[in-house]
Parts: sequence; C-alpha cells; structure tokens
Amino acid sequence: MTLVKEKKVQIIKSHRMHESDTGSPEVQIALLSEQIVKLTDHLKGHKKDNHSRRGLLQMVNKRRRLISYLKKKDEDRYSSLLEKLDLSK
Repeated sequence: MTLVKEKKVQIIKSHRMHESDTGSPEVQIALLSEQIVKLTDHLKGHKKDNHSRRGLLQMVNKRRRLISYLKKKDEDRYSSLLEKLDLSK
C-alpha cells in the first residue's frame, strides 16, 4: 500500500517548486492523493479492513486541510494544483 520509491520521486519531481523541495503543500497533496488512490483500490477488495479504512479517512482529512491551507495562502497555486491532480472542489 505504500508508494514505491521511484513513483514517489517521480511525483515529487513533477510537483516541486524548486530543486530541493519535498515538503511544499503541492508535493504533500500529490503524495497523499496517490496513497489515497492505492488504498481505495485495496479497500474495494478487502471490505472488512477497518484499520486501513481509518487510515484512509485520516489521509483524506489531512489532504483536505492542506488544500484549504493552500487556498488561503495562494489562490493561483491552489487552482493549478486542482487542475493538475484532477480534483474537484
């Protein structure tokens, strides 16, 4: 369920602001979105895995908080990220 290192590096490279950026809201939201997709696929096959379901809800809420933070900070970055990740708000 965790991301493979190569996939994680690829996501970071495509969403970073500068060369050594790994913690900007854009990168964090992109990584969380990828983890959410993987965990959602897992839960489709394992319907009674409530421990993972709780982790999924925590990730969704963390991503929601990061998205609202980015919206308050910079509306342009917010809208471009939503388009890039194909998220609805």
